[in-house]
Amino acid sequence: MHGDSGTVREILTELGDTWAVVGLSQNTSRPAYGVAEVLQRHGKRIVPVHPAAETVHGERGYPSLAQIPFPVDVVDVFVNSRLAGQVADEAAAIGAKAVWFQLGVVDDAAYERTRAAGLRMVMDRCPAIEIPRLG
Repeated sequence: MHGDSGTVREILTELGDTWAVVGLSQNTSRPAYGVAEVLQRHGKRIVPVHPAAETVHGERGYPSLAQIPFPVDVVDVFVNSRLAGQVADEAAAIGAKAVWFQLGVVDDAAYERTRAAGLRMVMDRCPAIEIPRLG
């Protein structure tokens, strides 16, 4: 697990409230759907990023991070670990402040690259679990 409790708190409370959720679709059985709902309940604007570019939880979706026409603060990654590094690189390219790899998403090289690029990063954790712990 990468990302100490200070980094978790910083991402959740200080870096901004616009979260691109990569892998979010209208599939209610996928973890991304429920996590995005929790993020919204805690004041985050979610931006679905999925090839289908579906509207989810009332928010317009985009097929890629590069196609989002406004700044994104945090990129929350719900893709397979072998694809996650590319998403982290795209997050840095669009000027995001942080990358969050969900539970089970691990790429140590991407973690090092992302941190070296100046972004905050958490890996193998879930914001829906961490937010209630901030109380």
